[in-house]
Formats: sequence, C-alpha cells, structure tokens
Amino acid sequence: MQIVEKRNLWFAISLILILPGILFMIWSFATTGSVLPLSIDFTGGTVWDMRFAEPVEPGDVRQIFVDAGFPDTAAFSFNDNQSVEVKLKPVDAAQKEQLKQVLETKFGAWEELSPTAVLAQPLALETSRAAVIAVAIASALILLYIAWAFRQVPHPFRYGTTAVVALIHDVLVVITFIAIMNLIAGWEFDALTLTAILTVIGFSMTDTVVVFDRLRENLRRYRGERLASVADRSILETANRSIATQVTAACARRTPGARGATLEQFVATLIVGFASGMYSSIFTAMPLLVAWEEKQLLYRKPKPAATGNERPAAA
Repeated sequence: MQIVEKRNLWFAISLILILPGILFMIWSFATTGSVLPLSIDFTGGTVWDMRFAEPVEPGDVRQIFVDAGFPDTAAFSFNDNQSVEVKLKPVDAAQKEQLKQVLETKFGAWEELSPTAVLAQPLALETSRAAVIAVAIASALILLYIAWAFRQVPHPFRYGTTAVVALIHDVLVVITFIAIMNLIAGWEFDALTLTAILTVIGFSMTDTVVVFDRLRENLRRYRGERLASVADRSILETANRSIATQVTAACARRTPGARGATLEQFVATLIVGFASGMYSSIFTAMPLLVAWEEKQLLYRKPKPAATGNERPAAA
C-alpha cells in the first residue's frame, strides 16, 4: 500500500483542515482583539456553586442562565448529580436574585454551597500565558530529545522537526473545530479546552515517536529498500496501535462521567484532537520526513539529463 507516495494528497487535506482555523483566528483578532473566543476562565467572571434537592442535568441549569441573557455560561456537575458549578459573566445583586427565583421555580428548593466567587481576569490570563510558554519550551525540548534519540540515523534533526510540525498541525485542527462549533453552538475557548489541547499535544507526540521508532528499526532491517517503501511498511505495522488508541478515546465519549455542556465540549475536543493526532503521525509527519529526506520538500528532484547514448526505439 502506497501512503507516503501520495503525500501531496495528504498535505492538501491537512491544509483544508487547518486553514479555516487560521482564517478564524485572523477574523476574530480583527473584530474582537482576541485570536480566539475566550470564556470567562480567561476574561474573568463569577463562579456559583449550588446544590439541588433532586438530581439535575447541568445543561438544564445552564439553559436558565442562557435564557436570562448569559449565553457564555458554563455548567457542570461535581461530587454528585445534585451539585452544579456555574461560571458566568459578572452579575449584580438584582440579577442574582432574579436568577435564584427562576432556578427555584424550575428545579424546586436549592442552596448555595459557598458564597459566589469572582474569577479574576489577570489570574486566568497568567495561567494561559504560562501554558503557551510551557508548550513552546516543551516543543523545543521535544525537538532536541528526538534528534538525540534518533542520532544513529541520518539527519536526526529532521525527525524532531517533523514531529513538532505534526504537533502544530493537531493544535490548528482543534482550533478549526472550536471555530466551527463557535459559529454553530457558541462554544468558547475555556480552561477545559486548554486542558484538552495539552492532552492532545502529548498524545500526538507519542504517536509520532512510535511511528518514527518503527521506521528506525525497519531502516536497519530492510537496508536495500527505498525509504518510501520502508516508511509505508512502518506505518502499516503501527496502524493497529493508533486505531486502538483512538477507539479507546472515543469510548470515553459514552462514559457516565462525561456529563454537562462543558464536559461535552471537553470530550468532543479530545476526540477530534486524538483523531488528528492519529492522522498527522501517519499522513503528515512521515510523508513530510520522507519528502525532506528525498529532497522533494520544497522542490522536485531533477530528472537525470539525457546522455545522448540512448538508442531510439525501434519502429
């Protein structure tokens, strides 16, 4: 099966997957001053913990706040199915009292578990900045580590570089997904989404390293074969692991713990990111590496010049 030989097709698909996310970030920055639609985890807001007499769905609680004019509210269960934490934009005393009455009318008796807390914007922004810096440093260290781990093969630095490119590809695919869901369902970039992206980064890097490691073994085992053929063989030998990991992640979508609109977004983002990680390790990182090794990354290898000794075909 030829996989890396069709790399132009895979690169085109990757471009289609990541381009909407890039355009969305440009549009969002031009219209709002932020590259992503940030939730109150990053802009600041109110955290409200409540407990109801009967089990409730976080989505039903969230809908109360959405109907009251707080569309970016996040709600999820904690401890049990009667306790809900709600995050929303800052509210004044009159708005809070009105929300209390609506909640009691809809769900019956309930109580506040703790005084309403205020989520400070500077703290949230500092957390996001720290995460971005940590990812940048980790990417650089990963590149150096892979280059060292693959030092026995030619051009080990290329292995690390293509692995980091695959990592960036997966982050952009997730951003494309968030952008689409923002337009469809009003999703915003919150702390759990950031957690999902960091998880996807770890998965993507691990999956890519596994494929590269099999390539390194097969290069010693099949010395006479073309690099593209050995790469195809390595991909097929590791495909079962990648698929099994993705199926396991998809099963988490159906677990009882994945409840609430916020956690639904978190799990969906994970699944999309895991699928992208599986795709990029096979159809992005490996073809990119082979193209680089064959000197066809930015240009095609020139055809050998005619020597003038070839005989014309017989008529």
